[in-house]
Amino acid sequence: METGAGAHHRSVRIVSVPARLGPLLMPRLPRVGCVYADEARWWWLVPSDSDYALEWPAPAHYATGALLPDSPHVPGLIHMPDGTLPYTPPIPLYLALCRLTGTTPTWSRAISA
Repeated sequence: METGAGAHHRSVRIVSVPARLGPLLMPRLPRVGCVYADEARWWWLVPSDSDYALEWPAPAHYATGALLPDSPHVPGLIHMPDGTLPYTPPIPLYLALCRLTGTTPTWSRAISA
């Protein structure tokens, strides 16, 4: 999501989840980066390549190059980390989402020959 001071970074990646899952995810994460939200969805900033070898479980959505237009419906920043890194670590976020959605993580699935 690109707003304010971060609007010049083009490598922004987000994981979007329905708003009902947002409050359930926060306490399950060891570190939370910047999180934006509105009534319908929460958006978690994650590092580039956070989709590498991961299939984000539905109803989550991974997006690259997130850009927020200037409009009255721009989500608000609801969490900012204490440190300098704006990102939520993707693996703990992925595992927490898998747990909440009842999805088996990609690397745990059986492979058929």
